[in-house]
Amino acid sequence: MELNEVYFYTSTILNWQKLLVLDKYKDIIISSLKYLVEKEKIEVYAFVIMPNHIHLIWKMLAMNGKEMPHASFMKYTAHQFLNDLTIHHPKVLPYFESSSGEREYQFWERNSLPIHLYTDSVLQQKLQYIHFNPVAKKWNLAEDFVSYKYSSAKFYEEGIDDFGFLKHYCDI
Repeated sequence: MELNEVYFYTSTILNWQKLLVLDKYKDIIISSLKYLVEKEKIEVYAFVIMPNHIHLIWKMLAMNGKEMPHASFMKYTAHQFLNDLTIHHPKVLPYFESSSGEREYQFWERNSLPIHLYTDSVLQQKLQYIHFNPVAKKWNLAEDFVSYKYSSAKFYEEGIDDFGFLKHYCDI
């Protein structure tokens, strides 16, 4: 990913495991996004947190030390997942053991998918996809897409930013 470009970004939990079912893990993601926005490393235009993956429309603004903000985001959230699982759910940890010699545990798949959003129509299509994902038949996480808590849909439909870090895509 390049700085100052808008991307649709998907990242999946290792082996599509449903780690993000518990709100405390979704809150780790929200906290990390909020921190990076406050530090002016990213802008977040849209997101949804699903049981085993996330979708974001975001822009990397500046390096976070020596690494890109998305790398910091992935690393920080993984460390927080590990800390919580070690204390509260140690029997779950073996499901995240890494087969590579680089680390003991891995929470995110390595093949995150960034798609450069070069036109307004592609951006709007991805925005709609993100917001309607929780009500898709496969997931059925909410009756109404606006009522799904871990999404930016309410921001776009009602103008309410419950997270305090969203920026409207028209402000790009």
